[in-house]
Amino acid sequence: MSFYPLEYYEFFIKFNEGDYYTCHDLLEEIWMTEKDNLFLKGLLQMTVALYHYGYGNVKGARTMMQTACHYLQSYRPFHWGLDLEHVFVFMEECLSLIPKQIDFVPFELVHTLPELPDFVLYLEE
Repeated sequence: MSFYPLEYYEFFIKFNEGDYYTCHDLLEEIWMTEKDNLFLKGLLQMTVALYHYGYGNVKGARTMMQTACHYLQSYRPFHWGLDLEHVFVFMEECLSLIPKQIDFVPFELVHTLPELPDFVLYLEE
């Protein structure tokens, strides 16, 4: 079994709890020492996209999700115990649901945005 940084394991727990803000912090701790690691940067962008969407920054969510797809592309199909094909299906579904004609909605209207699909991340070895 491979051993990853503790923050990476914690990232999976927080992601599955929907705590995307903490996900960002956990991955950023690792990424700060491995700035060339576009895999981590891609996961960071994906969690930032979900965080932005949850607060009404639709354009930010759309942009970050597209960037995440770009960064993660070269790591397909499998990297660091993560099935990226599964992740890409999720990201593509999100991009199809995130409104293209809206940039921002006030927080009190976030509930009017299309709901993004449920998604569970898990490590495979």
